[in-house]
Amino acid sequence: MSEQDNKQTFLDKRSSRRKFIKNSGLTVGGLVLGGALGSLVGGKTEATPTASTAHKTVDYSETRQFFVRQKDFDALAAATELIYPEDEHGPGAIALGVPYFIDKALASPWGTNADDYRKGPFKAGEIPLDNSEIILQGVRKLNEVSEKQHDGTLFKDLSEEQQIAILTAFQMGEVEMQFMNSAVFFTNLRTLTLQGCFADPLYGGNKDMAGWKMKEFPGAQMSYTAYLDEEEFVSIAPVSLGGHQH
Repeated sequence: MSEQDNKQTFLDKRSSRRKFIKNSGLTVGGLVLGGALGSLVGGKTEATPTASTAHKTVDYSETRQFFVRQKDFDALAAATELIYPEDEHGPGAIALGVPYFIDKALASPWGTNADDYRKGPFKAGEIPLDNSEIILQGVRKLNEVSEKQHDGTLFKDLSEEQQIAILTAFQMGEVEMQFMNSAVFFTNLRTLTLQGCFADPLYGGNKDMAGWKMKEFPGAQMSYTAYLDEEEFVSIAPVSLGGHQH
């Protein structure tokens, strides 16, 4: 294949991805907060220094607390990257730690709807599943549909175009799922993905505050009094909640 053909193939793939994002309403207009954030308990932790670890900080943020099966977690990661891909503006969902953010959310009380009234009877259209059951059934169904349509290939191993086609089917409610419409799974996954990109790093996503840096969001600043007299826009380096401890 010539260099020109390779370039065109790349452009076609980028156009396909951007078209999917545009059509499914996945563009981000600002900081996304709420939902799972209020009840998450995960975050970055520093290990107690020993003779072998005193020279470095151990980052436990990339440790699974909910997902047991690797292929379930891989399907989740691939889907989040499809929703929020890496591009010329910055990292995508995987580099931002979104899969681990979602894992921690599902392992928290939010994952089991601990603060919600969960007893029946349920009205028409209501879902008798908790948040963790919705996401787990969804990512397993991603692999199930992928293996059925593509000769046993897992979702993470499909081409970008094939992944888009499957995720679009979920968005349109065309995939049969138990006790819910597949569009519900897609909506929840999209919301969690965007939260993971832009939440405070304390919750396991927005790694290195890269999501904030892309949006030039200053984070959890203690005060803005030093900038009140500035007539021009001031770019402020972001600070996370955990950053105030140092």
